[in-house]
Amino acid sequence: MINNNRLAIFTGLALLLGGCAGNAIPRATPPKAPPAAGPITAPRPTQNNSLIGRSANSALSLFGKPRLDVAEGAARKLQFAGAACILDVYYYAPKQGADPLATHVDARTPDGRDANVPSCIEALRR
Repeated sequence: MINNNRLAIFTGLALLLGGCAGNAIPRATPPKAPPAAGPITAPRPTQNNSLIGRSANSALSLFGKPRLDVAEGAARKLQFAGAACILDVYYYAPKQGADPLATHVDARTPDGRDANVPSCIEALRR
């Protein structure tokens, strides 16, 4: 009878512990599907200078022939250089099928230091 009581106690404990352990085991979740690729949109301009929001033709009429004209996918970069500075203007179409507009402008001195964008624009216009 003592053996039967022990067996019943051990069986009961095993069932209790088995129920607790079942909740402690992490369950694998299926991986999430990658987001669907949508249309490429232009970055929102964060700068405010006279070139932002204008077409490449506008920069070409201000500065003349660019030192570089690089296209990559839907993006385009024009680089203008002078004795005072180098200006990089980046163009993206605001929506598919629209003409690309300037969304970002970088300026640096010929030795690579950052330059003031409006001052560089003025220096290259002369």
